[in-house]
Amino acid sequence: MKIIVCIKQVPDTQKVKVDDKTGVLIRDGIDTKMNPFDLYALETAMKIKEQINAEITVITMGPPSAKEVIKEAYALGADSGYLLTDRKFAGADVLATSFTLAQGITAIGGYDLIICGKQTTDGDTAQVGPAIAEHLAIPHVSWVVKIKDVCDKSITFMEDMLDDIAIAKMNYPCLITVDKDVFQPRLPSYRLKQQAETKTINILTLEDLAQKDSEHYGLSGSPTQVEKIFEPTSEHEVERFEQDDKNNAKLLYQKLKELKYVKELS
Repeated sequence: MKIIVCIKQVPDTQKVKVDDKTGVLIRDGIDTKMNPFDLYALETAMKIKEQINAEITVITMGPPSAKEVIKEAYALGADSGYLLTDRKFAGADVLATSFTLAQGITAIGGYDLIICGKQTTDGDTAQVGPAIAEHLAIPHVSWVVKIKDVCDKSITFMEDMLDDIAIAKMNYPCLITVDKDVFQPRLPSYRLKQQAETKTINILTLEDLAQKDSEHYGLSGSPTQVEKIFEPTSEHEVERFEQDDKNNAKLLYQKLKELKYVKELS
C-alpha cells in the first residue's frame, strides 16, 4: 500500500507581514513549523503502516527552504519526500495550490490513499484536500475523526458531521482529511532526525509535471485574489473587583448577567 501525506510549512508566529501588492504572506526571515493538522495526517499514516504493509511519502509545495518540513516528516517516520518548488508556483490560491499538488501526486504515481490535515493555520480554508481529490477525480471525505478499519482494498472511518457522526467506507484510491485528535502525534525520533540530514529529498519543478502551461499555476492560475489583508487588532478591557470575596462574587455575577453570559432561572 502506498500512502501520500500532504504537508505544509507554516509560520511559527502570528506576526507575519503581508505584501501590499499581491496580498500574500511574506515568509522570508520568519520561523516556520509543520502545519499542526498535518501532524495528525502523518500520524494517521504511521498508524495505518503499523497495521498493514505500507510506504509513506510526503509532498509539499513551497520555496527551497521547505525542505526542512520534509526533514521533520522524516524524523517522524516518513519513508520518502517530494518538494514542489518553482517560482511559477508562488502566490497560488486554493485552486492553483490544489492543482499543483495534484500534478505532483500524479508525477509520483502509484498511490492508494492520500491523507491531508483538515486545514492549515495560515489559510484556514479547509478546501485544498477536497480540491486535490477533485483534480484527481477520486472519492474523498473530510473531517475524519477515527480510523475504524484498514485493509488492502478499502478504508473505513468515522466522519464528524457536526450534528452527527457518520461511518463510511471507501475503496482505493481515495483521499481523506483528518481532524485533530484522530491520533496523538508522536515525538520525533532522534535516530531518524539524524538520518534525515542526509536522506534524499526529491525535487519537482514545473518541467517535471504533465501540465506545463504556467497559466495554471501560481498567481496566473489563481482566479481568487485577496482584496485586502491587515493585521488583526486586539482590544482588552479590564475591570477589577477589589472588595471582599462575597461582594466580589456578587459584582462578578452582575457583570456576567449584564454581558448575557448567565441568566437568572425563573
